[in-house]
Amino acid sequence: MSCKYSSGFKKKLIAAAVLMVFITAAAFAVNMLSAEYLVMYDSETGKRYITEKADDGLMFSVEFIHSVNQTPVKDTYIIENGEIRAYSTTYRSFGAGVQTALEGNQKMTYDDEGNMVITGFDTTYDPLRYIVGTVSDHILTFGGEEISLRNLCGRNAKVVFEICTAGEILTKGM
Repeated sequence: MSCKYSSGFKKKLIAAAVLMVFITAAAFAVNMLSAEYLVMYDSETGKRYITEKADDGLMFSVEFIHSVNQTPVKDTYIIENGEIRAYSTTYRSFGAGVQTALEGNQKMTYDDEGNMVITGFDTTYDPLRYIVGTVSDHILTFGGEEISLRNLCGRNAKVVFEICTAGEILTKGM
């Protein structure tokens, strides 16, 4: 074997190794940029408040005092197949602005405090929007933690919950 042959072989081996590293890095980058996240942000400023991997089964809720009937309402959502789905709504009394009849596969039960709990929704949100209360707060329960949206975002903030890929987060400037 000549030294010239050995040197050419080494160059090809190094080139193949560099190509493999490049392909692996590109696959990793594509995978990372396509991963889905639940993002909560201010729709007017784009300021991002929450970014959480949008794994199936991830749940969060928003509780507030209903502006018309003045009783607590708690809306709970679940991430399923990359979508934000209504999971349940809990409230104390019937009145203007709250659901008064069951639809489709919905069921009503009562919790330990006597609140009505409606489940069986077939509703998805893309995106889910809230306006943070000026009179009463909106409380986000996420990952076992209660978060005052008024303290986090400010009164009258227009917040959006959305499923985004990392690439979308980067391109939207959030």
